[in-house]
Amino acid sequence: MFLRAFSVAFALMLTLPAPNPAQARQIRLLAFGDSLTEGYGLKPSEGLVPRLQSWLRDRGHDVVVLNGGLSGDTTAGGRVRIGYSMARHHPDAVMVELGGNDMIAGLGVRAAEGNLGSILSQAGQKDMPLLLVGIANPRAGAVEQAEWAAIWPRLAQRHGTLLYPDLYAPLVAQPRTRWSELLQGDGVHASAAGVDLIVGALGPEVEALLAKVSLPDADGS
Repeated sequence: MFLRAFSVAFALMLTLPAPNPAQARQIRLLAFGDSLTEGYGLKPSEGLVPRLQSWLRDRGHDVVVLNGGLSGDTTAGGRVRIGYSMARHHPDAVMVELGGNDMIAGLGVRAAEGNLGSILSQAGQKDMPLLLVGIANPRAGAVEQAEWAAIWPRLAQRHGTLLYPDLYAPLVAQPRTRWSELLQGDGVHASAAGVDLIVGALGPEVEALLAKVSLPDADGS
C-alpha cells in the first residue's frame, strides 16, 4: 500500500512544471517620493505603497513595493538621498514621485527639473527601469501650471522613463462634491478612498514598469 501511494505521488510530481529560476524571487519595486508615497495621515495598510502592492498582487504580480517616501521631502532632498535609498533597497525598478513640496514652498520649476533629472540619472544606472510620476497644483495660476506640466514629459523623454503625468488626476477628475471624501482634512493628502482611486489609475502604468524588469537567473547571470 505504501509503495503504491509513493508511486502515485511520484508520478504527480513528474507532471508538475519545474520552477523557473528567473522567477525565483519577488520583483523589488522602490516607490521613492514624499508624504504622498509614505502614506502620511493614514493607517499602515491604507497608504499608497501597501495599496499598490495589494493591487499588483491581486493581478498576479510577485512583487514587493518598498516604501522610499519621506514626508516633507523636496526634489533637492530626494537628490541627496536617492543613492542611499538605492543602496539600501537594491530595487529591480524605481517609481519616482516628487515635486509637490517644491510647489507648496514656491521653489523654482527649473531647480526642481534639475533635481529630478539628477534623481533619474542616479536611479537609472545599469538600465534600471524607471517610472516618473508627476503632480499638478490645481490651485496654481495657468502659467505656473503649464510650467510644471511641461517638465514631466521632458524629463521622461530625456531619461527614457515611463511617465504618469499627474498623480492626483483621478481625484481632480471627480466632482468637487467628492473632494472632501477623497482628501484628508488638510485638503492636500489623499484619504484612504482617494488612495484607492489613485492606485486604480496608476496601477496599469506600474504594470508596464514591471514588464520591463528582467530578474537574474539563480546563478546570478
